[in-house]
Amino acid sequence: MARVPYLDVAGAQIYHEVHGTGDPVLLLHGGFCSIETMRPQIADLAVRHAVYAPERPGHGRTPDHGQPFGYEQMAEETVAYLDAAGLERVDLVGFSDGANIAILLARDHPDRVRSLTAISGNLTAADAAFVPSDEAELAFGESALSALFAEYDRLSPDGPDHRQVVWERIQAMWADQRDIPEESLSSIGCPTMVMVADHDVIAISHAVAIRDAIPGARLCVIPGATHMLLVERPEIVDAVVGGFLAERD
Repeated sequence: MARVPYLDVAGAQIYHEVHGTGDPVLLLHGGFCSIETMRPQIADLAVRHAVYAPERPGHGRTPDHGQPFGYEQMAEETVAYLDAAGLERVDLVGFSDGANIAILLARDHPDRVRSLTAISGNLTAADAAFVPSDEAELAFGESALSALFAEYDRLSPDGPDHRQVVWERIQAMWADQRDIPEESLSSIGCPTMVMVADHDVIAISHAVAIRDAIPGARLCVIPGATHMLLVERPEIVDAVVGGFLAERD
């Protein structure tokens, strides 16, 4: 059962859910997603862990703050969430935009991070990070985007009319993304798992580059899945993440 669905974080009302007991795991959802895309992971990880699942401003049930989106800003907002939730150190599991935020947290706030699982993240907006556009359409098609639009309309306290405003700001962030230098990741010292799907929009070669940039990091390629691997292959994703966390323990 979720506890305290809204939490005051630096004056913003952030929707979050907390499930299970044990060492805390923080889930960071993708861009224009909500924690609904991580429901299988919440259920599986809560068997052994206290799972914290917040929704960022303008996502899910959390109101939009009207500010431009940026990964560095979101990372600092996540630190503020950890403080508000009373969490000193967590195991991070981030997906897509959430993976980028998790990588920045592990690099810039190592004292707050026990382990890092970065799923389908990217360090740059350059074409080399992504599969060719025709293949990307298959990896993240109109049906997936339509489902995210419907989810936004159903959950957002700002209402369906605000969807385009948020969508345009997220697209602007993706287009203007500042590179995370590969060499800067050499300072990450926590156990790290980099995950990508075999038909992801993120190129497997880019996931390999992220893995190679982080000392001792591992790579897992999920078969038969697209960028929406969390909901397409939850049994494999959850087994890998759960096993990784158990080994860390």
